[in-house]
Amino acid sequence: MEQAGTARGPSAALLLTGALAVLAAPQARAQQPAQFEIAAQPLAVALGAFGRQAGAQLLFDEVEVAGRRGQAVQGLLLPREALARLLAGSGMAIASERAGGFVLKAVAPPPAEGASGAVLAPVTVKAQALADGTTERSGSYTTRSTATATGLPLSIRETPQSVSVITRQRMEDQGLTQLTDVAAQTAGLVVAQGGNVGSDSSPIYSRGFAVDNYMVDGIKMLESYSSIFQSQDMALYDRVEIVRGATGLMNGSGTASAAINMVRKKPTRAFQASARVEAGSWDHYRADLDVGGPLNAAGSLRGRLVAAKQDAKSYIDRLQEDRTVLYGVLEADLAPHTLLRAGLSEQRHDSTGHARGGLPAYYSDGTRTHWARSDSAAPGWSYSKRHSTSGFVALDRAFDNGWELQATAMRTVTFSDELVGYASAGNPVRETGAGVGIWATHWEYKPRQNVLALQAKGSFGLFGREHDLVVGATHARTQRHSPSYTNWTHAGWSNAIDNIYTWDGSSPAAPPNPAVGTNAMDERSNSAFASVRLRATDALSLIAGARVTDWRRGTASTSNRTGVTTTTLLRETGEVIPYAGVVFDIDAHWSAYASYTTIFQAQSQKTVDGRYLDPLMGNSRELGIKGAFFDDRLNVSAAVYETQEDNKAIAITDSFAPDGSQAYEATSGTKSRGFELELAGQLARGWEVSTSFARNQTRDRLGAPLNTNVPQSVAKLYTSYRLPGVGNGLVVGGGLRWQNQIYTDNLGPARTRFVQGAYAVVDLMARYAVTPKLQVSVNLQNLFDKWYYMSTGNSYYGAPRSVRVALDLRY
Repeated sequence: MEQAGTARGPSAALLLTGALAVLAAPQARAQQPAQFEIAAQPLAVALGAFGRQAGAQLLFDEVEVAGRRGQAVQGLLLPREALARLLAGSGMAIASERAGGFVLKAVAPPPAEGASGAVLAPVTVKAQALADGTTERSGSYTTRSTATATGLPLSIRETPQSVSVITRQRMEDQGLTQLTDVAAQTAGLVVAQGGNVGSDSSPIYSRGFAVDNYMVDGIKMLESYSSIFQSQDMALYDRVEIVRGATGLMNGSGTASAAINMVRKKPTRAFQASARVEAGSWDHYRADLDVGGPLNAAGSLRGRLVAAKQDAKSYIDRLQEDRTVLYGVLEADLAPHTLLRAGLSEQRHDSTGHARGGLPAYYSDGTRTHWARSDSAAPGWSYSKRHSTSGFVALDRAFDNGWELQATAMRTVTFSDELVGYASAGNPVRETGAGVGIWATHWEYKPRQNVLALQAKGSFGLFGREHDLVVGATHARTQRHSPSYTNWTHAGWSNAIDNIYTWDGSSPAAPPNPAVGTNAMDERSNSAFASVRLRATDALSLIAGARVTDWRRGTASTSNRTGVTTTTLLRETGEVIPYAGVVFDIDAHWSAYASYTTIFQAQSQKTVDGRYLDPLMGNSRELGIKGAFFDDRLNVSAAVYETQEDNKAIAITDSFAPDGSQAYEATSGTKSRGFELELAGQLARGWEVSTSFARNQTRDRLGAPLNTNVPQSVAKLYTSYRLPGVGNGLVVGGGLRWQNQIYTDNLGPARTRFVQGAYAVVDLMARYAVTPKLQVSVNLQNLFDKWYYMSTGNSYYGAPRSVRVALDLRY
């Protein structure tokens, strides 16, 4: 046999070892993209799987391959790209490419006998394999690992809560470019959009309540970032993980709605690059660039750059949006078990013709208005600017005993400037179009958040079994100092529109609105948590944890006219949020689970007189069953839940706090009950699907329904299928979203009920590989051009039928 590192050709034994599994495969297949599904495993076994799936011959020395491990590879890839990913970190590399196959060579010695069995350091394996849940280029609609619910790296089946994941492939298939797009496609989530995205009138709901827990790489954003994160661009994220129900264990506060965790892309060990350009209805144009890979010969320094630019008009008159995204990240192997990652991102979302709501829903005689979907409530001078800059540094250290330590520091600075104007005041006279006015104000915020997080996780032995533990601590501080302005009405300025039928947004002019004072806020949170999974038996796992939180928020409002400063201070000390879950494996595929946690949430919503609501309190219980099939490539779940809450914030229709934001009232004895069904992942090779049904009822202590502007029942389906034998590859797909009726009572001059009946929206998609590297795709949204209101209370319509065409180039 040859010795490692020699330059001579492969021996007969080498040829036999490397080529038997693929000898009959046609050579032409090696030049076409193929669907790969290869688990992390001994390299010799992984190469055999590669040969079968790629139809390629592999020539290598069995002695050189022995003792090495291959990376997991999933997705539609060119054989050379897939092979490079499989070999990454193994010490083997592609020496040359021959007709129908590849010749491999050793570039690093194999691990010493008795070592852990892989040349990859533990941190490296986790960063590149699917153990961390990475979804890009996997082609999958699900993930194999998530830690958002408990902090423990568990599969969806092992997690005793309802978890959904919108993968990179889903985003690309459906053209989901901002967070509200993702939420609209997620099981159990609803976007009750009453205005343009980015306004505070477009909340995301789960289980009957507004979502206000937003996370980036598992780190919660303090304060209410909901309206800011609605317009987050998805270009820099690998996936979005959604945990429905209370999530106080990982967030330090636990509402009963959901937590949305956006997970950033990471540098790749193998070079990869992609570019995308798209054009669509209403002058929609967008370009994306994503490049990553090693920056030195050893591969110990890696980088990634993501950029996106979007310029788009809208089906709504005068609305135009401009988005810019930049994201750069570096990753360095400081030592075999030490990984340093640092990154910086910048997002800018600017829009003109921005409206917080739609045109009036009623005439002055109490009958309903019927506007065109293109009619805008925004004057020409209204605008919205939302800019966000975030930097982070993370250090991962793995130890020989299997434990890992991670320290993370992150700083986020967000700037929000909105000159708000929308023609929703009053009710038009049917005959003349008079009677409508403009609500107008100016909001300006610049919150700055600093976070330090420390976490350790690993396994330990007890009573002859192995168990998992994660402990952590977090310090977070958010500060804000902003000018305040007069809200909605302004002395000496008439908001009247002469004739709403002929209005073009040019009058009246923007009101004079100089700053009348300043608002300052300082919010701090210190917390520590622990979560453990105890394997009581082979089939039974107990998951328990708790987080202890100290929290304070101070505010100061100063009047420029009087110089008087009004302050408030809210404080909660030693708040303990327990969590308990149990998972029982029925067989190799099915598990049953139950979980319980309490709810505590310091609230940022204000009453009509400007006071913050008291903290939300309560508890949440959930029972369910989950299934995992095809090596966790398909996940199935069914859950029932009940939540009880006190001091729940309920929006008061057409009412505002003194700062102009939506006003709320607190209600106690609130109960939310429901069930959810979901299936996501691979049904067969080349066939991905995500489908769900959710039913919720939320009632007050007297049994009256709450949040009736949110549907009680929601069904969603999206699927894609790769047609075999069609050129280089044709993928077709489509989806449907259905919801039951929503309504709001006591609206208009006659105080009537505004109802949007049940409706369904159908979308279609097709993608064709012109060459192995170049693809063209078409997305058709709202195929049947369904008319529907996004919310109740004003005339804000969903988008009409539209089309987008895109070209993708990948290496």
